[in-house]
Amino acid sequence: MDPRIEGYAAALFEVARAEGALDAVEDELFRFARTVEQESKLREALQDQALPPELRMKVIGELLGSRANPHTVNLLQFIVGAGRARQLSQIVDALVARAAAERSKSIAQVRSAIPLGEEQRAKLRDAIKAATGMDVDMKVIVDPSVLGGLHVRVGDRVFDATVRRRLELAQESLGKS
Repeated sequence: MDPRIEGYAAALFEVARAEGALDAVEDELFRFARTVEQESKLREALQDQALPPELRMKVIGELLGSRANPHTVNLLQFIVGAGRARQLSQIVDALVARAAAERSKSIAQVRSAIPLGEEQRAKLRDAIKAATGMDVDMKVIVDPSVLGGLHVRVGDRVFDATVRRRLELAQESLGKS
C-alpha cells in the first residue's frame, strides 16, 4: 500500500481515537467514502483541482453539517483540503482496517438493498463468523442495485446472495440453452 495513504489513515485514526470518537467517525467516514464512489457529481466536485480548496471543503460542511460527528466533518475537510480527495476511499479503507485490527477483527463489507436492523446485523454477524471463523466489524452499505438479498465481502472471500446475481445467473443459463 502507498505509504502516503497509510500515513493519512494512521493520522486520521489517531485523531479520532484521541477525541474518543473512533467508532462514530470510522463508520461515518466509511459511509461517506462509499457515497462519493457512487455519486459521480459529488466525486467530481471534491476532486476538481480547479475549484479552490475552501469551496470543496464547504461542500462537505453543507452536505454533512450537524448530521455527522464534527470530527468526521473536520477530517473529511482535511483530506479534501490536502488535495487527497482522489484517495479518499483508500485512506478510509486503511483507517477502517487499522481500527478492526486494533479490535482483533476483520472487516465485512455488506451490501444490502435496505438498511439492516440491529437484530438482522447480529444474526448476519453470527452467520459470517460461522462461515469464515472470523470475528468481524460489519460495514453495511445500502445499495439498491443489489435488488434484494446480500453481498458480503470478508477479505478475499465473497458471498453473493443478491437477487441481482441470481438474475444474472438465470440470464446466463437461458443464454446457454
